[in-house]
Amino acid sequence: MLSALIFLPVAGAVALFLLPKSQEGNAKWLALAIATANLVLAGVMYVGFDQIDPLLQYTERLTWIRAEDAGFDVQYFIGVDGLSATLILLNAFLFVIGTLVSWRIDLRPREYFAWMLLLETAIMGVFAAQDLLIFFLFWELELIPMYLLISIWGTGRREYSAMKFVLYTLAGSALMLVGFLVLGFSANTFDMEVLADAQLTDAAISLNAVFFLILAAFAIKLPVFPFHTWLPDAHTDAPTAVSVILAGVLLKMGGYGLIRILVGILPEQFERYDIYLACLAAFSVIYGAILTIRQTDLKRLIAYSSVSHMGYVLLGVAALGEVGLTGASLQMFTHGTITALLFVMVGLIYDRTHTRQISDLSGLAHYMPVASTVFIVAGFASLGLPTMSGFVAELLVFLGSVDAFKVPTALAVAGILLSAGYILWTVQRVFFGPKNERWAELEDTTSIWEQACMASLIGVIIGVGVYPSTIVDVLENGVRRTLG
Repeated sequence: MLSALIFLPVAGAVALFLLPKSQEGNAKWLALAIATANLVLAGVMYVGFDQIDPLLQYTERLTWIRAEDAGFDVQYFIGVDGLSATLILLNAFLFVIGTLVSWRIDLRPREYFAWMLLLETAIMGVFAAQDLLIFFLFWELELIPMYLLISIWGTGRREYSAMKFVLYTLAGSALMLVGFLVLGFSANTFDMEVLADAQLTDAAISLNAVFFLILAAFAIKLPVFPFHTWLPDAHTDAPTAVSVILAGVLLKMGGYGLIRILVGILPEQFERYDIYLACLAAFSVIYGAILTIRQTDLKRLIAYSSVSHMGYVLLGVAALGEVGLTGASLQMFTHGTITALLFVMVGLIYDRTHTRQISDLSGLAHYMPVASTVFIVAGFASLGLPTMSGFVAELLVFLGSVDAFKVPTALAVAGILLSAGYILWTVQRVFFGPKNERWAELEDTTSIWEQACMASLIGVIIGVGVYPSTIVDVLENGVRRTLG
C-alpha cells in the first residue's frame, strides 16, 4: 500500500504528459482523480494504523544497490509510524485542496498538474523513507517540480524566487549528505532503525559536526532565523496552490527531519545543544511576528507568520519530552491546515481584486461576507483561539517546554500576543471600515471548488480543535517510538 501511495501520483503525471493536446482541458479532472484516489489510500492507511504497536507498520524492504565491498547495501526501505502516517495523510489532503485551487489554470495545464503530482510523490517519499539515502533522494526530488511550478506559473520575480529556493535547499542538502554519509559509513548501514540503536562514535568527523551539518538542512527547510529569507519570496511569487503546498507540507519536512533523524539517531548531541535551539526558537517566534506586523503585502504577511509559527515546532522538539514533541508534531499538522486556508483565501481575494496590498483593501466584508468570515476564522485559528486546532498544539508545546526552558517558553507565549495583534489588525484593515465603492462589483465565493476547499479545511481545523485525540493519539505512537 505504501508504495502505491508514493508512486500513484507518478503514474498520474505520466498519464498527463501523454494526454493528447485536444484533451488538455481534462487535465484537471485527471489530476483531481489521482489526488483523490491517493487521499483515499492515505485515509485507509491512517484508519488501519495500530496506535498501540511500537514497531514500524506497512513496511516494504528490498535491496536497491549492492555494496558488498563497503560491507552493506542500500535498501529501498519504507514504513510509517504515527508521525509519518499523520503527515502522509496531511500531504494527500492538501494536494486535493491544491488541485481544486488550481481549477482555473489555463497556462499549459497538463504540465502544471503533472509537476504537482510529481511533487506529491517526492513529499510522500520523504515521510515514508526509512533509509537515509532514500530519504535524501526524495528530499532532493522535490526541487525540480517546485522550481518549475514557481518559475513558470508564478508572478512577480518568479525566476529569482525559484532560484533562491533552489540555492538555499541545495546548500542545506549538500551539508546533510555529508552528515548522512558519515553516519552510514561509521555504522555500516543507512537503515534509520539500526542507526537509532547503534552505538555511534566519532569517525571521519565528530558527531557534533555531523549534528550541525544535518541541522542546517532542516533549519533551512523549517525555516528558522537566519535561514528564513527564501520563504517570503517563494510564497509571494508562487501560484496559490504552490503556496498551499509550500506552507502546508514542504516546511514540515524540516520539522519531521528534526524529530525522525536528529532526535531519533543523535539524541545525545541534540540534548547537548537543546538550550541553544530553544533560544533560537523563541527568537524566531518573536522576530517572525515583528516582521509580519511590518508587511504591506497580504500574501507576504502570511508567509512571515509561518516563520513565527515554525518557531513553536523547534521549541517543542528542543524540549525532548513526550508532551513537547507531541505538541511540535501537532503544530506541524495544524499549521499545515490553517496556513493552507489563509493562502486559499488570499488567492481568492487576489483573484477578485487583483491586488494584495493591504492599503488598497478595505471594507471587503460589505461585498464578500462569506470570504471575510472564513478568513477571520482562519486568522483566529492561527492566533490559537480555543476550540480550534492551533490552541491545542501551542498549549502542548508550552506544557512540554516550560519546565526545561522557562524564559524561551515565556517569550514564545508573548509571541501569541503579537500574533493576535497582526491578525486582528489585518482583519480590521482589509475587511472592515467604510464601504469602498471600488469593490462594489466584487462577487463572493460562488464556485463549488472554492466552497469545498473552505468547508473541508474549516472542518479539519475545528474538528481537531474540539476532539484532538483523533490526531494526538496517533502522533504519540511516533513520538514514543522516536524516544525509544
